[in-house]
Amino acid sequence: MEERHKRILQRNRVNLVRDLNPSDMYDGLLSKGIFTQDMIDEIKRSGTRRDQARQLVRDLETRGSRAFPALIECLREKGQHSLPDLLLAGEPQSQPLPLPVHVRPVVRPLPVCNTLTYVSEYSSIKVVMFITAPEREFGKPRAPGRVRRDSSIQSYKMDASPCGHCLIINNVDFEPQSELNNRTGSNIDCDKLERRFKSLNFIVLVKRNLKQKQIRQELSALSKKDHSQYDCCVVIMLSHGTEVSHNRFPGAVHGVDGPNVPVQLITNYLNGQNCPSLQGKPKLFFIQACGGGERDTGFEVTPDEDKPCIGGTDDQTDAMPMSSSSDSLSTPSDEPDSRATLPTPSDILVSYSTFPGYVSWRDTQAGSWYVETLDNILEDNAAANDLVTMLMMVNHEVSQNSAKGLYKQMPGSFNFLRKLLYFQVPPCQRPIQA
Repeated sequence: MEERHKRILQRNRVNLVRDLNPSDMYDGLLSKGIFTQDMIDEIKRSGTRRDQARQLVRDLETRGSRAFPALIECLREKGQHSLPDLLLAGEPQSQPLPLPVHVRPVVRPLPVCNTLTYVSEYSSIKVVMFITAPEREFGKPRAPGRVRRDSSIQSYKMDASPCGHCLIINNVDFEPQSELNNRTGSNIDCDKLERRFKSLNFIVLVKRNLKQKQIRQELSALSKKDHSQYDCCVVIMLSHGTEVSHNRFPGAVHGVDGPNVPVQLITNYLNGQNCPSLQGKPKLFFIQACGGGERDTGFEVTPDEDKPCIGGTDDQTDAMPMSSSSDSLSTPSDEPDSRATLPTPSDILVSYSTFPGYVSWRDTQAGSWYVETLDNILEDNAAANDLVTMLMMVNHEVSQNSAKGLYKQMPGSFNFLRKLLYFQVPPCQRPIQA
C-alpha cells in the first residue's frame, strides 16, 4: 500500500474502528483478491466487531497498492458512503481499480558448474571434469518442517465484563527494623491507579503495608482464582525496590518488614504453568519501585530536543542496595514441560518505573513521576492506542523530568505479549467524530 494511503488509514483509524462493519467487507475483499479466506477467518477470530474492524484496517496496510481502492469500492457497494468520503477528503480523484497483474513464470537459473582439470602422470591426455553444484530452490531456502504463518499482528480479546482482576499492593509505612523510609506520597499513586483501573472495567483490590510473606500470600491467592471468565489480569506494586540476581525479570520489591520479593517470582505466580485459567491471556505488571541505587544525571542534548521539566524539591527515591534472591517458585510446576503450546513467559508485560539499577523518583505531594504520567496517558489515549504504544509515551514524558534540577529517570518494559492490547474505556473517553 502506498504511504499516503497508509497515513489516511492511520489518521482515520478511530472512525473506521467505530463505524466500519467488517462482515460487509469480507466477500468484496475476497473476490477482489485483497484477502485470502484464511486471513478473513483469522480476522473473524480476533473478537468483537471493533476488534475485527481494527484488525481488518491493520491488515489492509500490508496488502499492496490495490488494497486502498478496493476498500473504497467495497464501502460504496455496501452503501457506507460516509467512510469513503471521509477517507478520500483532500485526495486526488480516485482512479479505477487496476486489473490484477498476471505473474510470469519464474525462470530458474542453470546449475552452477565448476571445472576440474586432471592430468595423468602416465600420459599427456588432459581430462576436464564438470562438477555440478547441488540443486536448490531459487530464492532463500526455508527451514525444513517449519510452516510459515500469517505475520499480521492480532489483538487480545478484551471485551469481558468485568475485564479482569487488578491487585494493587501499596507499601507506605515501613517497620523500623527494615531501615527503610516511609513512602510519603504513595497513597496518591494508589488512589489514582485504583480509579483508573476501575474506569477500565477491572475488579480492583487494594492491599496496604504488606510484609514479604503477606505479599506472596496475596499473589498466591490471586493465582488460585478462576480467571476463565475474564480476559486480563493486572498486578501493581508500589514499594521500595532493589536489584537482585535474575534470569528474566530484574528487580525486587520490599515488604514493610524489609525482606524483598523478586519481580521474577511475582510474575511466576501468574504464568501459564501456575495459573492455567490465565493461559493465553495478558498478564500486566506495573512496578513503581527503584531498580537500584544509581542516580542518573543524564547527558547533554542538542538544542532542538524537548526542554526538560523540573521536578519539585520534595522528590524522594525508592532505592535499596542490590541483594541476591531466588527467581522462581519452588514448585514442581516450574519443571520444563515439553507439552506446553506456548512459552511459559508468554503474554506477560512488566512495566518498570525506572531502568534497572537506577532510582525512581517520587514527589511527596504529587506522587511518583511514573504513576502520574501513566495515569494521564491512559486517560488521554486508551480509547485509540494500544498499551505498548502508550508505555512508549510514558517513557518519553518521564524522561523529560529532572529531580532537583539534576537527576533523570527512564522507565521501560519487558514485553512478552504476542498481540496488541486495547483497554476497555468508559463512554466519556471514547472519541467523538467532529
